Amino acid sequence: MTFSITAVDTETGHVGVAITTSSIAVGSRCPWVRAGVGAVATQNITDPILGRAMLDYMESGDDAEKAILKVIGSESDLEYRQLTAVDLNGVVGHYTGKNILGTNSVVVGSCCVAAGNLLANEKVPLAMVDSFENRDNTRHFAETLLNALQAGLDAGGEEGEVRSAAVLVANQVAWADVNLRVDWADNPVSLLRSLWQVYEPQRADYVTRAVSPGDAPSYGVPGDM
Repeated sequence: MTFSITAVDTETGHVGVAITTSSIAVGSRCPWVRAGVGAVATQNITDPILGRAMLDYMESGDDAEKAILKVIGSESDLEYRQLTAVDLNGVVGHYTGKNILGTNSVVVGSCCVAAGNLLANEKVPLAMVDSFENRDNTRHFAETLLNALQAGLDAGGEEGEVRSAAVLVANQVAWADVNLRVDWADNPVSLLRSLWQVYEPQRADYVTRAVSPGDAPSYGVPGDM
């Protein structure tokens, strides 16, 4: 029903998740990022509270693996959950419960983890990890994640059609400066890439508007001086 890649760049501090599913609005429930901490995905039969809990544990000093273990120890319905986490140091944690839907698989790479359920085949996460590990470091981290998501789709994706997709990336500011979603559409991964192509040239300007509004550029709309 869902596949994702969760990753960090230990050199630049970028943390991010790219994810797609056959359900509506995956970006509202499943991907979580926190600058200076790490990235998390909570999927299958999703409990969004687990995403925040894992990031809180990581922010308090636990690595990603310990954060997963703590969530497992405190959650009564873990057999329905598929969880991934990567902390800022590149430590990876993951968990797949016994009641996960359909064909499911998890592949751990360098500073990344890809996972999925109700997959067309078990090779989908491997294709995502391979894409991430062979990334072009001149590209923004969000594009790296989108390329990995597309690689998973090209490798077979889900058993059915995906309908929503999202990419979240955080780095030097307290919020996700990339937070793009397609909540319900045909070909959501392609649409998500189109959104990124429009947003990328403006991304840094929106950060400037938040942290130094006097230096922010005008966008040429009425009232925008």
